[in-house]
Amino acid sequence: MGKFFGTDGVRGVFGEELTTELAYQLGRYGAYILSEGSHNPKIVIGKDTRISGDPLEKALTDGIISVGGKVVLAGVIPTPAVAVIAREINADAGIVISASHNPYQFNGIKFFNGAGYKLSDNVENQIEKCIIDQLEINDRSDGSVETLDQPEKIYVDHITKGFSCDFSGIRMVLDCANGASYRIAPKFFIDAGADVVVIGHEPDGKNINDGYGSTCLDKLSEHVLLEKADIGIAFDGDADRCLAVDNEGCIIDGDKILHLVGAKLKQEGRLNKDTVVVTVMSNIGLAIDLKDCGCKSVKTNVGDRYVLEEMLKEGYNLGGEQSGHVILLDHNTTGDGLLTAVSLLTILKEETRTAAELSSLMTSYPQVLVNAKVTNQTKNDYLTDEVIQKRISEVEKHFDGQGRVLIRPSGTEPLVRVMIEGKDQSELNRIATDLARLIEERLA
Repeated sequence: MGKFFGTDGVRGVFGEELTTELAYQLGRYGAYILSEGSHNPKIVIGKDTRISGDPLEKALTDGIISVGGKVVLAGVIPTPAVAVIAREINADAGIVISASHNPYQFNGIKFFNGAGYKLSDNVENQIEKCIIDQLEINDRSDGSVETLDQPEKIYVDHITKGFSCDFSGIRMVLDCANGASYRIAPKFFIDAGADVVVIGHEPDGKNINDGYGSTCLDKLSEHVLLEKADIGIAFDGDADRCLAVDNEGCIIDGDKILHLVGAKLKQEGRLNKDTVVVTVMSNIGLAIDLKDCGCKSVKTNVGDRYVLEEMLKEGYNLGGEQSGHVILLDHNTTGDGLLTAVSLLTILKEETRTAAELSSLMTSYPQVLVNAKVTNQTKNDYLTDEVIQKRISEVEKHFDGQGRVLIRPSGTEPLVRVMIEGKDQSELNRIATDLARLIEERLA
């Protein structure tokens, strides 16, 4: 990753790592690169509910206009909606102002190209180099800004093309995280006939993700039980991810959602190559139960951009993460919380089983995580240490496909993380502790 761009755009504390000056530069040089300096680029801007969204929007807009860009403001709207709108209005790019699940003090700037895909590393590097070098480009006076009429309708119409969206008879609790979905999601599900109880829908600029949303499901579980709801749905701050709670108040994580959606698509003959793309952090139960459904799974590194890369490279149409980023490539080009929720509720509507019964179709294996304390200089050496590698092989052979070992060096601390999954909790504790101790002895 570069100086400004990380795995999901530019992100940081507003006024510190992410300033209005940087936003202006990103708008200016982003518009220049994306138009190749040859035409007036049309760029859609959407944002979440953070108090810093307005000044960042103004700075981005000024930067884009300075090189003759045409800015189309979509206002507060989910991240995946910006990807859809960019395609639908033939824009050159879309920009989202959001720090996703982070607290309100943070914000971020994320670009989509005109097709609705996140920018490649190469294009991000070009924009970054322009900023660092302060590339001289001519100002233009023919830029413009307009407010898009009914942006929510463009997004909703796109979703309803692929689904019947009749959720009459379903009682649901909806947690909007005081974020970008707070208007669009309740209206969508009410219009679809669901009986909807809404929480986390009163943003004040500072309460996004604060005790609500997909990273904090306690309130959702409580309300589902209190309201005797069939299901609870939670989005994160920009609504590009979705998690659920069943009718018994238990979490339906991204793995279980992928299992249910994957099995459904397989049953309908619509799962490309009978394969679901997951990450190395997905529970082994997902791979085992997908196999029982006649499906395969392919693993990538953690991060939805890596999931998407694999899907595009191999022609798969379903992938995602345990965190709730689910990509349904037949419908959208990025993780889409509302789309994921619609897919899940469609399954619930069609089935005679409860959400708890559907969730139980996938077995989540117990998971143990133990940290081995090493040094920053040695934390990658487990890869070449013959004794450690021999022991890992022995453990994997012992599990015989019914468990697994995942070793990951910490990106920020002098630690090697030992994660082991299997059926027997006490056995996992013992094996993980022993393996962590061995790594410490060899690498400390």
